[in-house]
Amino acid sequence: MVKAIRVYEFGGPEVLKWEDVELGEPREGEIRIKNKAIGVNFIDVNFRKGVYPVTTLPFTPGGEAVGEVTAVGPGLTDRKLGDIVAYAGNPMGSYAEEQILPVDKVVPVPPPIDPIMAASIMLKGMTTQYLVRRCFKVESGHTVLVHAAAGGVGSLLCQWANALGATVIGTVSTKEKAAQAKEDGCRHVIIYKEEDFVGRVNEITSGKGVEVVYDSVGKDTFQGSLSCLKPRGCMVSFGQSSGIPDPIPLPVLGVKSLFLTRPSLMHYKSTRKELLETAGEVFANVLSGVLRPRVNHKYPLSQAAQAHVDLENRRTSGSVVLIP
Repeated sequence: MVKAIRVYEFGGPEVLKWEDVELGEPREGEIRIKNKAIGVNFIDVNFRKGVYPVTTLPFTPGGEAVGEVTAVGPGLTDRKLGDIVAYAGNPMGSYAEEQILPVDKVVPVPPPIDPIMAASIMLKGMTTQYLVRRCFKVESGHTVLVHAAAGGVGSLLCQWANALGATVIGTVSTKEKAAQAKEDGCRHVIIYKEEDFVGRVNEITSGKGVEVVYDSVGKDTFQGSLSCLKPRGCMVSFGQSSGIPDPIPLPVLGVKSLFLTRPSLMHYKSTRKELLETAGEVFANVLSGVLRPRVNHKYPLSQAAQAHVDLENRRTSGSVVLIP
């Protein structure tokens, strides 16, 4: 038996239950890992609420972890006992002391990167990679708008886009988060509770607008984000922390020939080759100093509910990690 967080019904943080679960042994093509650090992401909240579908109830949430290999399935030679590996995405179930994973879903963690840092960067770092390198290719001279610029992904977006030579505009909720966003490469920071971000972006860009908006907030910022784009600009809606955006008529995009995309990490690491290349670029940027993960909040795994409370109430910045 191992300890894990279980969800029997959709709802608030109180539905996260700490209990014993049976794990079993790895089968062919699988490994068993003892988790050392577990990443917390807003998508975990959406699964807990039932915003995104799950196949069965009860379920163990979480899709990001780093752990030590403690058992391998029959005939497996790709991994050995004691290896430190990371995964992000599917299968769900990382809010647990131990878990069984398909070996083709994990990647080795470079020795200089400790498990807590790796758990803070795996999903958020790979998300950042596909956002700035493939979904919309950020280049020197671009101006980009990043909402939630002090969040787990937002912080990394600012760092990476700045390193690529872009002018980064970030929105945040507090002066403390504004200071962090500045450190992470935002040339201009907008505290959206104090000023209208659309007006400020228009002022900063002299009415030209930005090439791309990275919007993980959703409902509260979606319409304004479209207004911030220059003609032929790209709206990247990759999250919805404030709720699902209201529908828009297609001709709205035609006014400025805008592009709109709602990407998902799983479609950008759908092959083993893509997974290894994406994770490899993230780890390389951590080792080179381009990416500086901020692990600002650590909680015992048993207190996952409190981590969710703080995340939903915007009390966190940077990455949130659970420690088994």
